[in-house]
Amino acid sequence: MIFLTIGTHEPFDRLIRAVDQWCARSGRGSDILGQITDRATYQPEHFRAVAALDPQTYRKTCEEASLIISHAGMGSIITAMTYGKPIVVLPRRGHLNETRNDHQHATAERFGGRRGVYVALTEDDLPNVLDEVLANADASPTETTPQDALLSPFADPNLIAALRDFIQQK
Repeated sequence: MIFLTIGTHEPFDRLIRAVDQWCARSGRGSDILGQITDRATYQPEHFRAVAALDPQTYRKTCEEASLIISHAGMGSIITAMTYGKPIVVLPRRGHLNETRNDHQHATAERFGGRRGVYVALTEDDLPNVLDEVLANADASPTETTPQDALLSPFADPNLIAALRDFIQQK
């Protein structure tokens, strides 16, 4: 199952639309669940979406997901790492009035390329990134045991240093 989550604050129609178009093109969608807020104006036609999940269902969905797709929020990236799940992020952009500035673009640039974090800088990049991540996931499954998932991403001293540096810059 693939889990699309856009955060809790604002709608992210550009990401929802891009995933929906990818579903139509790829024939996927039956195994995708999107949490898209009740403020989303774009409603997907090719995958199941809900406005919100309660915290317990959200955790269970993250545990069961083979891939998480999200905006480039630190909470989403850390959640994916906590559960040992690969994440594909599309940053919200300030100039598109999706957020107050380009902090998500900076996050995507900073964490892209780290183990399990994949970045699509534009919605046009998203289909290729999703196809590549899913093709590689079939070849090498990710860690899914809770003990390993909690330790492995943060055991990397380079990642810890990058997180510390990024937080200090804000």
